[in-house]
Amino acid sequence: MDNDGTHGAWGTRGARPPDGGPARPGKSVPHPAGPPPAAPPSYPPTVPPPARPPSVPASPVRYQAADAPTPTADWFDAPRPEAGPGVWRYGFVPRPAEREERPSLVGPAATLILWLLLWLLLNQRAVPYVYKPIEIITGPEWWSFGGLREGAPALVVNSTTLYYEILVLVLGFWAARIGGWAHVVRYFAGPRLDRARLGLSAVVALLVLWLAWTPKVPLLLVLMGSADGWLRSGDQLKATVAAYTCYALTIAIVVWPIARFARWGDALGEFRARRGPARPPSTKAPSTSPERPGTAPAQEAGPLRAHWPELRAAGRTDAAEALTAAVYTGRMNDVDCVRLSHAWNAARTSHDRLASFTETVLRKGPDAFLHPSGLRDVPLRTATHDPLTGQVRIGDCADDPRNPYPRRGSGMALEPTSLGTSLLAVGPPGSGKTDRVIRPVVESLALRALTGQAAVLAVGGAGGALGPDDAYDVVVRIGDPASLYDFDLYGGTTDPDEAAAALAEGLAGDIPTLDTRRATTALGQLLGPFHAVRGRFPSVPELRELLEGSATALGALRQALETGGHQAMLRELEARARQSGSAADPGAVLADRIAALDRPAFAGFFATGEEARPFSLRSLGRHPLRVRVDLPERVHAEASRILARLVLAQFNAVTAARTDRSLFVCLVLDDATHTVTAETVRGIRRLRSVNAGAVLALRTLDDVPEGLHTALLGAFGCTMTFPGLTTWDGKRFAEAWGKEWVEVREVAQHGVFADQPLTRAMHALRKMATGKAVTTDAVTVRQVERERWSASGLAYELPPGHAVLSLTTVAGEHMPPLLVRLSG
Repeated sequence: MDNDGTHGAWGTRGARPPDGGPARPGKSVPHPAGPPPAAPPSYPPTVPPPARPPSVPASPVRYQAADAPTPTADWFDAPRPEAGPGVWRYGFVPRPAEREERPSLVGPAATLILWLLLWLLLNQRAVPYVYKPIEIITGPEWWSFGGLREGAPALVVNSTTLYYEILVLVLGFWAARIGGWAHVVRYFAGPRLDRARLGLSAVVALLVLWLAWTPKVPLLLVLMGSADGWLRSGDQLKATVAAYTCYALTIAIVVWPIARFARWGDALGEFRARRGPARPPSTKAPSTSPERPGTAPAQEAGPLRAHWPELRAAGRTDAAEALTAAVYTGRMNDVDCVRLSHAWNAARTSHDRLASFTETVLRKGPDAFLHPSGLRDVPLRTATHDPLTGQVRIGDCADDPRNPYPRRGSGMALEPTSLGTSLLAVGPPGSGKTDRVIRPVVESLALRALTGQAAVLAVGGAGGALGPDDAYDVVVRIGDPASLYDFDLYGGTTDPDEAAAALAEGLAGDIPTLDTRRATTALGQLLGPFHAVRGRFPSVPELRELLEGSATALGALRQALETGGHQAMLRELEARARQSGSAADPGAVLADRIAALDRPAFAGFFATGEEARPFSLRSLGRHPLRVRVDLPERVHAEASRILARLVLAQFNAVTAARTDRSLFVCLVLDDATHTVTAETVRGIRRLRSVNAGAVLALRTLDDVPEGLHTALLGAFGCTMTFPGLTTWDGKRFAEAWGKEWVEVREVAQHGVFADQPLTRAMHALRKMATGKAVTTDAVTVRQVERERWSASGLAYELPPGHAVLSLTTVAGEHMPPLLVRLSG
């Protein structure tokens, strides 16, 4: 398990040098494309590349405690809390709850004054008949303590006094509820509500305790009256014990309910936790030297990712020490950390692979399990990436009323779990599709390929809009004689029917009057016999001659079949000859389409013989490749559309047929104009179940047949619109995104008609002064169902540099369409 089969001479079936020399024999998967200075050179399979010295010695290097971690360690240990789909998780902090409208203080102040006034009036017995109920029921002499009356008439406690105290307390609760005192306290306390509650409860406890010590709230007097016998017994010890017991009971009765309501225990526990000694980290930094006195621990809770706790828990301490040393000495970047973490997750399932993993890490250190290209990063990052989660940040959620409050200002990101449901981006040229979405997604997938977790196929026009050549392992420049690789029209398959199905979709999938099944049958009737005789599929000129019904080509093929005894294939060829020239024969249309590829610019480019050097899309399903296909859109527009349809059809077929689905495979099509067909839409629906996805960019939905608009929007789990969209396209997206319930507040003004002469005169005078009739407002609040985004809103209200994005994950999580401010 030195490299787990991911490092070595891959090669295609042939790789021609840049000087145009003879093709070199090779395997099925190519080396990195192009000869950039920073990339390692490509070697023939017969000449091994020079040995690379290991960057980490065989003996493990212990990590020495440093004053400050490296940027890679900080990045690796940064928190990434779970969040909703599309949220940038690196260092994510949820937005504080939305503060309500500032409450008015008039109501609370008025109720407070009213309560104090009632308290004063009740204390002065100025409110008549208030005390009659309690006097009638109990009488004035109930619960009075005669011993306390003697010599101190002012300290008499009876039922009337208790009734008065309870009445004042009830009125206080009523005033607090009517005046909204709790709401005012919560608003002004804000995030410090716990501290405010603790402080206010302490003040209330002191105030009530002071009142309980006075005749205003005669709690202490009641308790002392119950212990009157002990207090007057003449025994100093008994009297002291009884008095202090009454004091303690008074404090407990007053303070305990307030402390329970205000949760003083939790507040004291947090205070002790802050003031107490810090807990030692659960995983210490591996070090052979003692820590210096006076230095704080590196982490107070939880293991650090940079210390590789999974390896330590599995008993691979030496490998963990070596990787930790590489991280803290700056010899590993973010891609290295993710690559080795992925290699460990793959190795832990087998004991043999586990031992090989440890040996490889100790021998090579951060160079272990490198990508076959030998690269550890892309040459240029135009966006912010987090390889650990696979996310790429494309912008921020705009602070707009149409966005939910918790999402405003949060980072917006795309990740494999969302791209696995496929992404459709629609917007006119210049709206930012390529620079701000397509290229960052390609970079993110390329980084993930370097970690061994994905393969990416980027298709676009020539010009470097999808990144430099040294960011890819394979670059296929169709129509460029300097291209190292050709394109395989048959997708690397040996099954004639499978090759015919993909080729028919590419040649005639956009013709609504032609059934692709008939085109598949016609191509299969030619590809099968040709492959049976020649052991390969026909080149473009040969296929054109067969589709045109050339007597020479068909006669030679018929004779070869008779000589070889291929009777079944001979019947297929005879059936094709009988159908040729009929009104329903698709051969003429297919011949016209294949003629677009039979141009001098493509001479020898789609060859299938021994000297051919095609690249097959089947390599994507087996290796973490980064592939780019440049189409000649400017000169050969028709051929580019045919090839784009063919790539999409082959991609659907390859991803559905692969057995090992551990790699996430993604197709990025920068311009999908006249590319989407009914069959490819069905294929896109199946991608999420085979760990694959597609990213398609369109200028407008009119580039897709009108009958496929609904199916297209339903097949893509993620959709994105850009400024400049037409109202017709906006209507389709508004229907696809559905509706939501909103609260609508309607205000209607009604005229006021007075019956009294004086009132009528006042209204006339007011109308003369203001120029407006006297009206009254009628407010109606109701719940209605409205579109999340209207067609006119998508067409005219999107500011430049923004987009509306809706996401769905493979697990079924949804993110409603949000207005996103794009980066870049």
